Amino acid sequence: MAFWTYILRCADGKYYTGHTDNLERRIAEHVHGGFGGFTSKRRPVTLVWSETFATRYEALTCEMQVGKWSRAKKEALIGGDWKLLSHFARPPRERVSTSLDTNGVGCKGAEP
Repeated sequence: MAFWTYILRCADGKYYTGHTDNLERRIAEHVHGGFGGFTSKRRPVTLVWSETFATRYEALTCEMQVGKWSRAKKEALIGGDWKLLSHFARPPRERVSTSLDTNGVGCKGAEP
């Protein structure tokens, strides 16, 4: 039996992370809003990412980990951008700046 961790994009732009043993059925439940939970008030929802696991424990562990991630990190995962995902995996103070090519040191050519 396979298990999945998945991410849904809700109509309001928020992400919902879950896990299941039947991905097709579970997505249909979210789409129809049958349980009155987080996604039922944010429909329509769209499946944007899923991954299979051999055990429920692995899928649940992944759900709990990904659910805590920042929006930017989730979007890197959804887009399959491993370089960006790695960037957001580091604490902010350890990230090399990607804006204005400054690496967090100030403007190019400016005196320190």
